[in-house]
Amino acid sequence: MAIFSVYVVNKAGGLIYQLDSYAPRSEAEKTFSYPLDLLLKLHDDRVLVAFGQRDGIRVGHAVLAINGMDVNGKLTADGKEMLETDTFKLHCFQTLTGIKFVVLADPRQAGIDSLLRKIYEIYSDFALKNPFYSLEMPIRCELFDQNLKLALEVAEKAGTFGPGS
Repeated sequence: MAIFSVYVVNKAGGLIYQLDSYAPRSEAEKTFSYPLDLLLKLHDDRVLVAFGQRDGIRVGHAVLAINGMDVNGKLTADGKEMLETDTFKLHCFQTLTGIKFVVLADPRQAGIDSLLRKIYEIYSDFALKNPFYSLEMPIRCELFDQNLKLALEVAEKAGTFGPGS
């Protein structure tokens, strides 16, 4: 099991941190362009196009697959959102201040909800308390990097985070 990537997105939608912790085989490599021309939303356990139009895809159309893989969207407790395919799960946690933490993981990886809480804790401790960090700006803090990588290693090995970790 593996955690592929971690992203932190500010409230304006800008990417302020990216960590790719898993190198997939070259034939499985995917390219994503940002920003996406379509706005997707979750409605009745389906992923729908909420805004935008491109290549015959219009508002109200349901997204059934991404790159040929089935897509199931779920809204979990505590504001976490999940997008599931055959090869990965995309988990998102949005804070009250609008910061989004996104984790791409193997579908069999357990404990992602607690990992998202741990990443938020690491962000609060090592980015927000850093006197040289400005809100909404890219995170460039060595202690944040080290602690995030350590948390990912623990999550991959153990699968969960306890309350004292």
